Amino acid sequence: MITQIHLADWREKALQFEKNINQIVLGQTPAVRAITVAVFARGHVLLEGNVGVGKTTLLRAVAQGLGGDYQRIEGSIDLMPADLIYYTYLDREGRPKVDPGPLLKQGENLATFFFNEINRARPQVHSLLLRAMAERSVNAFNRDYALPHLQVFADRNRVEREETFELPAAAKDRFMMEINIDTPNVDKVLDELMFNPNFHDTDQLIASMGESNLAYYQLNALAEAIQIGIQTSPTLRSYALSLWKATQQPQQFGIQLEDVDMAQLLIAGASPRGMSYWIRAAKTRAWLENRAHVLPEDLQAVFSICMTHRLFLNPMYSYRKDQLLPDLLVGILQRVAAP
Repeated sequence: MITQIHLADWREKALQFEKNINQIVLGQTPAVRAITVAVFARGHVLLEGNVGVGKTTLLRAVAQGLGGDYQRIEGSIDLMPADLIYYTYLDREGRPKVDPGPLLKQGENLATFFFNEINRARPQVHSLLLRAMAERSVNAFNRDYALPHLQVFADRNRVEREETFELPAAAKDRFMMEINIDTPNVDKVLDELMFNPNFHDTDQLIASMGESNLAYYQLNALAEAIQIGIQTSPTLRSYALSLWKATQQPQQFGIQLEDVDMAQLLIAGASPRGMSYWIRAAKTRAWLENRAHVLPEDLQAVFSICMTHRLFLNPMYSYRKDQLLPDLLVGILQRVAAP
């Protein structure tokens, strides 16, 4: 077990990991902090953003900082579940061969799995990925393969909707966070991205990343130690429970949105699994802030990124999702009194 003394040492490594990524991916400090929380809480991450805003560069920087083996697959409409497990081909002598696919190629050393444009893949592929995410194992060739250090990162862009599939609720709920990556709006950052040649070659940029000195194979034990070591008071637990209830029945907390029947707004609120992920993230944030206990600000800081993809609107309101969900979450945080 990692001791409290080791937790302090690991915190310095985690902050260095975060600093290194911020030097590679400019103007995305909140997203980098969120991913850092997810990494040390051992949660899977879904990224969403427009084309060319740095989602892939960000995930490559994360993989570089974590060490371990890295695999990537491109979502497409013709991708089949078996493509994650194995691929077949003819060798030089024309004989059929079967080699391990991206989930099996590195075996237990696989640390980071990046699913690019996950919403282009069929639901059958999502189903296979669910088991890998939930159980950190897959079944192939009549045996189970353990993936103890696996962390899944997936992305989807907001622009293209043709030939895409909406992720099912069960798939979304397996992701600890959904993080929006937006175009930076600071002129100095934009100037660097446009005119500094260092940011024009992604391969060279990633290779220049500083060392984080992380041992990816120790992250599971570290995450367990964080969850045990960071405390929550009875008052804070009561506050968290009220926030959860507000995601189920916001009208009972006096939350109102324009032109919305609040009693009909939601089909489902956040799941128990989602709330567990939320508390894990809040504890990890408190640890990064060098505290031994969770404060309301920790719960609030990770509330939206842990909740947005877990709230499902009535179809009559779904076309307003991009407006209603952020407004609802802000309303919950404003109306539920913090201790």
